[in-house]
Amino acid sequence: MNQLEVRHLLLVAAVADEGSLTRAGERLNLTQSALSHQLLDIEERLGTPLFHRLNRRMMLTEAGERVLQSARRILEDLANTEEDLRLYATERRGVIRLTTECYTCYHWLPTVMKQFQKNHPDIEIRIDADATDRPIEALLDGTLDLAIITCAADAERQRGIAVTPLFEDELLVVVAPTHPLAGRDCIKPRDFAGEIYLTYSELEDNTVYRTVLRPAGVEPKRHIQLRLTEAMIEMVKAGMGIAALAQWAVAPWLDSGALVGIPLTSRGYHRRWSGAYLSNRPIPGYLEAFLQTLREQSQETSKKVAKMGARKT
Repeated sequence: MNQLEVRHLLLVAAVADEGSLTRAGERLNLTQSALSHQLLDIEERLGTPLFHRLNRRMMLTEAGERVLQSARRILEDLANTEEDLRLYATERRGVIRLTTECYTCYHWLPTVMKQFQKNHPDIEIRIDADATDRPIEALLDGTLDLAIITCAADAERQRGIAVTPLFEDELLVVVAPTHPLAGRDCIKPRDFAGEIYLTYSELEDNTVYRTVLRPAGVEPKRHIQLRLTEAMIEMVKAGMGIAALAQWAVAPWLDSGALVGIPLTSRGYHRRWSGAYLSNRPIPGYLEAFLQTLREQSQETSKKVAKMGARKT
């Protein structure tokens, strides 16, 4: 089958650009004789001339113009592909597919992404919110590169999963200022028994329910699932339920007095966040850089939350 090859396209483009076999040969590092022979071979393959020979000037025929159009497009695409591959090879281009275990995390992720992409503009970050309820399974399925989770011990027990520590935060029980619980020093599991408990996930999947309430034999009076932080906060402000939310997520409302945040149990309820990824794949440098940015940004957030708390005391 008579097929055009990349070397043929390079030859046609060079001859068209230079207008002579001699200069095109110099550009391609070929002798005029070798170039002339190759051009004749191409024209024989295609069954039509690509150039008119006019007083040592090479002029494209209509067929040549058509080949040149394709050559320009294909050679440009190949050049772009080669450049992309060089960027991938040096880890200056890539994709981070990630999810988090908690919906509130999607509020601070854009800040982390913006900071990260100042130094890594060619790294694309794709957030998979649908995998929030099953981050480890999505990792093992190969649809994620990174899961930001709290259950590091559970993840490490999964074969093929590695974890790295990131940061720590505290969950507070948030209530309206007029709520009967608002004056408490801490909230005990039994305090949930008469309350409407607002969560992002199904009750069985909620961390506080699984680790605090159920072990204490406590069931909330009623459970409502809300996926939006703003909706949950409005419900709490209206006295239509209580929620357990990260301190940093509700800091502005606590600072303004719109909500009251109370420690869960006398010792508080702290979560340790980790990054989980596949252990059988080399972790790219840009993913390490993203994790470091995440650690740094979480420290900045902690400082801001601490300052808010200091102003109130």
